[in-house]
Amino acid sequence: MDWNDLRYFLCVARSGSLTQAAGELDVSQSTVSRRIGELESSLGIVLFARSQTGYLLTDEGREVLRHAEQVEDSVMALERGAAGIDKMPVGTVRLATSENLATDLIIPAMPAFKARYPGICIEIITSTVTAELGRREADIALRVIRPARGNLKVRRVGHMTYSVYGSRGYLDDHPPVEGEPLAGRHFIAWDESHAHLPAAAWLAREHPACRIALITSSLPAQIAAVRAGLGLAVIPDFLAVDDDFVRVVPPEQVFSNELWLVTHADLAASARIRAVADFLADQVVNANPRLAVAR
Repeated sequence: MDWNDLRYFLCVARSGSLTQAAGELDVSQSTVSRRIGELESSLGIVLFARSQTGYLLTDEGREVLRHAEQVEDSVMALERGAAGIDKMPVGTVRLATSENLATDLIIPAMPAFKARYPGICIEIITSTVTAELGRREADIALRVIRPARGNLKVRRVGHMTYSVYGSRGYLDDHPPVEGEPLAGRHFIAWDESHAHLPAAAWLAREHPACRIALITSSLPAQIAAVRAGLGLAVIPDFLAVDDDFVRVVPPEQVFSNELWLVTHADLAASARIRAVADFLADQVVNANPRLAVAR
């Protein structure tokens, strides 16, 4: 059996779509269809029920999926082990983090890193969807949520607090009501696809009836909306350094997160991974007094 056939099978099984699988694998739909057909022929079973809505696993397909994922885990472990053998800090490191951490913390510090490690190329993946380190979607991650499973090495490197902010002009135009900091004021909120984020969950839980001025899908857009005077938003304190930003609700009444540096255990000994991890912990996070962990 060809491992590549299993790769095609896994991609279709997870996406339920030839089109999406072809895009992820960077091949044509006909190639995906052919490889699935060859796998079904070699196994002598039907793996998918084809329909207009997509590809659904048959009972036999679900059993094959279980075994295929075990094979995939073994192959990934082999790749991680080989990647961790390097002794020189050279090569590409895929870093998964949030957009605001990338643009406001990591990228500004990159010139110093490149001067010290010219042989390392960092590939930054910014998304609100957690990258899977076990499947090599990323080599290392800087996260505000500690992972609960996986063969991972987790290190607490910082502490991030959040407050509700508004622009000075907006607050002047919308004076406070004593004891009700959001009364008479509008809020800038996350869209439904980001309802799982801590800031969205806090607003839904603590102020479900607040008036919404704007709904966005990114923190930079929310910060721009606050700066434009559209309303209030939950913003990490380390980003609200502009004199025009005024704190309306302090962090002790909002929430805070730890910052976690996460690597796969198989890659922890890699020189390039260690170089990036130390850079993130020492030169990026601890260099910022608003994020540094108390000693």
